[in-house]
Amino acid sequence: MIKKIIATILFIGCAHEIFAQSFIVFNNQKNTWNITAPKQNLSIYTDDIDDWLVQKSAALLQSDLEKVIGRNIALTHDLQHAQGNLIIIGSIKGSTTINSLKESHQINIDAINNQWEAFQLQTVEKPFKNVSKAFIITGSDKRGTAYGVFEFSKQMGVSPWYWWADVPIVKHQNIFIKNGVYTFPSPSVQYRGIFINDEAPAFSDWAKEKFGGINHHVYEKVFELLLRLKANYLWPAMWGNAFNDDDSLNPILANQYGIVMGTSHHEPMMRAQQEWKRYGHGEWNYQTNQAVLDSFWKKGIENMDHHESIVTIGMRGDGDEPMTTGTATALLEKIVARQRKIIEEVTHLPAAETPQVWALYKEVQDYYDKGMRVPDDVTLLLCDDNWGNIRRLPKLSDTGRTGGYGIYYHFDYVGDPRNYKWINTNNIARVWEQMHLVYEYHVRKIWIVNVGDIKPMELPISFFLDYAWNTHQWDADKILQYHVQWATQQFGKKYANKIADVLIKYAQYNSRRKPELLSPETYSLIHYHEFQRIVDEYTQIENEATKINQLLPQKYQDAFYQLVLYPVIASANLNKMYLAAAKNRWYANQNNSKIAQLYGDSVHYFFKKDSLMANYYNHELSNGKWNHMMDQTHIGYTYWQQPPVNKLPEIYLTPFSDSTHHQSEKNTKQIQPKFLNNSIASKNKNYFMEQDGYVSIEAVHFSEQTQTNGMHWQKISYIGRTNGGITAFPVTAQQQNTGTNATTLVYYFYATDTGSIKINAYFSPTLNIHHDEGLKYAIAIDQETPQIISINKNDNNPKEWGKWVSDNIIIKTTGHHLQQPGLHKITYTLINTGVVLQKLVIDLGGLKESYLGPPESKKY
Repeated sequence: MIKKIIATILFIGCAHEIFAQSFIVFNNQKNTWNITAPKQNLSIYTDDIDDWLVQKSAALLQSDLEKVIGRNIALTHDLQHAQGNLIIIGSIKGSTTINSLKESHQINIDAINNQWEAFQLQTVEKPFKNVSKAFIITGSDKRGTAYGVFEFSKQMGVSPWYWWADVPIVKHQNIFIKNGVYTFPSPSVQYRGIFINDEAPAFSDWAKEKFGGINHHVYEKVFELLLRLKANYLWPAMWGNAFNDDDSLNPILANQYGIVMGTSHHEPMMRAQQEWKRYGHGEWNYQTNQAVLDSFWKKGIENMDHHESIVTIGMRGDGDEPMTTGTATALLEKIVARQRKIIEEVTHLPAAETPQVWALYKEVQDYYDKGMRVPDDVTLLLCDDNWGNIRRLPKLSDTGRTGGYGIYYHFDYVGDPRNYKWINTNNIARVWEQMHLVYEYHVRKIWIVNVGDIKPMELPISFFLDYAWNTHQWDADKILQYHVQWATQQFGKKYANKIADVLIKYAQYNSRRKPELLSPETYSLIHYHEFQRIVDEYTQIENEATKINQLLPQKYQDAFYQLVLYPVIASANLNKMYLAAAKNRWYANQNNSKIAQLYGDSVHYFFKKDSLMANYYNHELSNGKWNHMMDQTHIGYTYWQQPPVNKLPEIYLTPFSDSTHHQSEKNTKQIQPKFLNNSIASKNKNYFMEQDGYVSIEAVHFSEQTQTNGMHWQKISYIGRTNGGITAFPVTAQQQNTGTNATTLVYYFYATDTGSIKINAYFSPTLNIHHDEGLKYAIAIDQETPQIISINKNDNNPKEWGKWVSDNIIIKTTGHHLQQPGLHKITYTLINTGVVLQKLVIDLGGLKESYLGPPESKKY
């Protein structure tokens, strides 16, 4: 036991190094050998009795090698005639060759034996008579073997997105292997996958045109992508689709590819909603139609057969609706008990031996909150709020249950307050912060994310699955590094830093407010020149992306358009259109019809340009390969559901409103600062100066910090709407106290007057994850008694929650009093972890309405 504990500690300490191992170079270096030397024969060997997935992985490696080195490499099951260099691929349970090499002590695979999806790669000299050198890829199981093969391909230069985003494969004449042993242990999260959802009109129409429907031809591409991303779990497309019923080869191939299948949160017992529409009789109501539903569900378990699956249990209403009004706990407990009995009847095994999941989605979480429990072997699938904010986390004392916990997350959503389906709006820094919380609270059994149409979510999908594979490799200080690595993988090293900068900024900008929520009124036209500043920021990255596109070799440009250029220029164009619409309305209200008409013409121009860019993506990019992927409407929303077509914003030529939002800047009261001769201020070089009646401070620009009780402050770059954010680690720490031993941040500001003021504290829209009084902080000015404030106690208020997620911010306001002008000290005190502070805006009487708050004040 002591040895096991020490081994675990060593693994945690060196996990980053283990997972980040590099074993391929493209030039001759010390202690390397050329596996693809033109004069040296190279073959790929597998045992013919090994698993189908091992054989398939070997065939895909053969294809990858041909794309890289330009010549065909033979696949063989014959060791007797093998000669030269050899790539040996096998699973521990399926390859007699691997085991014979182990028995002869030529390899040692103890580190991965009996592990989940682990793999090892190593070089061996003269393993057989005519084989000079071998590179051996060993998996603890069939998926581990596949992951080892695709790790080889990835390091060789084959992006997981080579097909799905047309990332070119760079040619190399020689591939050199570094001698050694490279061990990749089991992943951080056991089941890691995606949910293809909300897939009409884009994915569904694309699949129909290119493959005849969402059939096994499409899913083979999906399965391969998942394996190359080291994923293993899938919820299939379900808008009008039924995975098992639409194509009989779908479940067979999923099992062969090693993909664990499930069904969504409202499709129990391995049956799709569409199957009920096709074959069900009567109401989807267990109180009135139990026998029919039991029979329907039994067929789902029978169809599952021996295929590796996770069975969704429980019941929601038909069509992703609540099952009943209120919380019918006794009924749901009865349903779960009956479903588990059906599983036992069909499998002839205890229910606990079939993996199951109970999704605490939307109203189902109310059952859990009110005390309903399921058997210990069932995985509790916690959920976000559909907008990337985790709703609940387990108590640390409850994390020992055998079924464990999972999370269902969203990169795409259809529902309140608006659909967001068109383009990537997911800030990786925020995804990291929320999933780090999840992992630290031992939610490690299942991570699954709603990815919409797959495209254009390539970057967040990569990050979600990479982080699930090894949470230790990516911490808060490596968000930018991840983008650089990902850009390098797709486009090479030369422009990777610049591409990463564009990628991280456009996602940060897009996450401020989803495109579907934008309107001419979103940003202030005159206060702090906010709307123009927003557009200027987009224009800057648009120019940078365009410049990079012109510099990249031609072969990269299709991939660059999909992964970088289109999302940037389309987002910039959309914001320009709404700025033009805002100016059109402002000038119309000024009775300046001539200028209003000019801006109205601009609105038309940008609206048309939006359609032309989408048309290029659909019809010309990659010779029309991705037609329909940009069919999603995104302009003209008036409530949560999309308009049938994009709708041009209203154009005005005469006054239509007396809204002060568009008042003339000349009529805006300007408060001029009174610079006082304050000796403290002159000595302190780290304070922010009042101007125009406010002080604005980015949270990461604190002047002092105290870190006590084992806590430390952690900056998270790019997580904020206008900068980074700051939070406290470890996130599992208990509630902290104010007082002399508090963990604090200190900010100084200079005020020119006395009297009542307000402090607006801007927070990431974290929810009440502990289901208590909410996450709290404390704040005080000078020697005041700290005020303790909950940021999210009322997260079950639909109106308040809707504003938080629409604005992507929670703003809490506290009142204070300045006794004298001059230098003042704000003390921000940690109470609960999980709180991410982005910004402080002090209203000294002159703060104007704006979406993002005023730009940061001048610092001295």
